[in-house]
Amino acid sequence: MAKKETKSSGGGKLVPLHDRVVLKRDEALGKTAGGIVLPDTAKDKPQRGTVVAVGDGHIGRDGKRHALTLKPGDRVIFSSYAGDEIVVGDEKLLLLRESDVLAVY
Repeated sequence: MAKKETKSSGGGKLVPLHDRVVLKRDEALGKTAGGIVLPDTAKDKPQRGTVVAVGDGHIGRDGKRHALTLKPGDRVIFSSYAGDEIVVGDEKLLLLRESDVLAVY
């Protein structure tokens, strides 16, 4: 199985290993429903994003590699404090385990 990788506009590339997934987090809303503009410090980090790259799967108890369910392009919802924020080139990405993803929509 070929590994899927992401290339940033800064020229670097990121290849997640095993059951890891790379996400691009959605942008935080800049306005409330009532029209109040929020400063950057008051914005909550969204728990939604788009899968950019996936690892080649995890090794089960049977010793075989099991492919991940997610694929690049999937829109997902993930837990609040899941993963690690990383910067590749000029992009901020999130690296987490597939099990930290709660749903695909």
